[in-house]
Amino acid sequence: MSDATVVLVPGLRGHVGDHWQTRLAASLPGARMVTPLGRTFPGLQARVTLLDQVVQDVAGPVVLVAHSAGVLAAVHWAAQYSPTRVVGALLVTPPAFAAPLPSEYPTIEELRAHGWLPIPRRPLPFPSILAVSTDDPLGNPVRMRELANAWGSRTHSLGPVGHLNPASGFGEWPQAAELIAELQDGAGQVADAASCAPLTQLVPA
Repeated sequence: MSDATVVLVPGLRGHVGDHWQTRLAASLPGARMVTPLGRTFPGLQARVTLLDQVVQDVAGPVVLVAHSAGVLAAVHWAAQYSPTRVVGALLVTPPAFAAPLPSEYPTIEELRAHGWLPIPRRPLPFPSILAVSTDDPLGNPVRMRELANAWGSRTHSLGPVGHLNPASGFGEWPQAAELIAELQDGAGQVADAASCAPLTQLVPA
């Protein structure tokens, strides 16, 4: 299902030219980026609404590629809407919001007041891969495994990549394309199996 449109969901940041999401969006024909709202604006619902608008504007299937707090925005969105167009999601290094963030970001209390917490822990209605760093200061692997189990996500270890952002030394992230292709291929196989399934025949009583 290579025709699925990639929709990128940023975290608590503004536009960052060197971010791997920005570079990925520029390299994929038709990719859509949800507008970043900056690191100081704590609103969750505005981000959820923007994500829904982007998905609704896409004609056809969608693969979400979310990073950091964008993962949590995507999970909240899935809990509020009926994401029937989404055929897969790559969820990359989400924060646990279990400890204070750096001073330039909202406090945990502000994030809770704006609905980020508690984090939804119901199975996602689409296949997903949770890409986890072994040394992410914002989300330890134990908490990430708990989220993966709750969401029904396959865990993919990235090794020691920090928060997988420019501050951790990552601009390009070539592996993203491989993981997106895995989600697209999986969706294609499901669609092929459905199209080949025999039609149920009604037998007169």
